Amino acid sequence: MDHLPQISYLDPEILQKIGDLELIAREVVEGLRVGSHRSPLRGFSTEFAHHRQYVPGDSIRNIDWRVFGRTERYYTKLYEAETNYDCHLLVDASASMNYASGKVSKLEYAKFLAASLAYIVLKQRDSVGLSVFDSEVRGYLPPRSTMGIILQLDRLLRETKPVPRTTIAKQLHDIAFMMKRRSFVVVISDFLVDVDDILAGLDHLRYDGHNVVVLHTLDHHEIEFPFKGIWQFDGLEQEEPLITQPERIREDYLARFREHQEALRAGCIANQSDYALVDTSRPLDAVLNEFFFQRQTTLNGASASARS
Repeated sequence: MDHLPQISYLDPEILQKIGDLELIAREVVEGLRVGSHRSPLRGFSTEFAHHRQYVPGDSIRNIDWRVFGRTERYYTKLYEAETNYDCHLLVDASASMNYASGKVSKLEYAKFLAASLAYIVLKQRDSVGLSVFDSEVRGYLPPRSTMGIILQLDRLLRETKPVPRTTIAKQLHDIAFMMKRRSFVVVISDFLVDVDDILAGLDHLRYDGHNVVVLHTLDHHEIEFPFKGIWQFDGLEQEEPLITQPERIREDYLARFREHQEALRAGCIANQSDYALVDTSRPLDAVLNEFFFQRQTTLNGASASARS
C-alpha cells in the first residue's frame, strides 16, 4: 500500500492561507522544541558585577588572576545575569525580497520568521523592536513587550513599497544609532549585495556590543538553480533582463552563489555573529529548530570554554 505524502501544517504555503500573523506565529512556536525556561535568543554572557575576597569552597575558576598578580590576594569575580533584554528584528523589504518560485515570496517568509521570533521573545516577557529597510530605513519601532508589535510588523510590511537596494551597510549603521542599549539583533535578508558592504554594517552592530544573528533568506530556486529550457531572467533591482538556457550558466551561477554565501558565513564567524541559511521552501518550525539547536551548541561550547 502506497503511503500518502506527509504535508507539514507549518509549510509556508499553508501558513500563508491562515492570514492572521499572530496566529501564524503561535502555530509555528508551538511546533518548536524550545524549552520555555531559557530563551534561545539570549546573549552568550552575563554581566560582570564586582569582586569579593576568595573564601574556601569558592570555585577557583572564578578567581581573577590579574587582580592576584597586582595584589597577591585572591578575589572571586561575581556576575549578574541580565534579567531582561531587547531583541531587534531587522527585516529587508527591498525589491529582490519579492521573488518567489512558488506562492510564498522571500519577504512573506521573512515576515513569518520575524513574527515567530517576536512571539518567542514576548512569551518570555522580554521586549521586541522592529526595523524595516530597503534602500533606507522605512520603519522603526522601539522595543516593547506587547503582542501588538506583531500586528505592527504586518502593517509596516504591507505599507512598504519595495525599491531596489544598492547597499546594506548604511541602513545597518542608521539602525545601530537608533538602538539605546545592547541587544540581540536578528537581520533577515537575502543579502544580495557586496559581502564587504554587508560585513561593514554587521561589524558596527558587533562593535556596539550587540549579539547578532544573520538569517540568510533565499528561495529554493536561488539556492539550487533547477531551471531547464529557455528562460528570461528579470532583475528585481533594475538589472537588465537575461534570456538564456539555464543549463549553460548553472555551473558558473552555483560557483558564484557558493562563493558569496561562504564569504558571508566566514565573515559572520570572524566577527562572532551567528549565521544560518534559510530556504523558503522549508517548514518554518524545521528551520527554527535547526537554528536553535545550532545556537545552543555554540552557547554550550562558549560556556565550557569560559569555565575551563
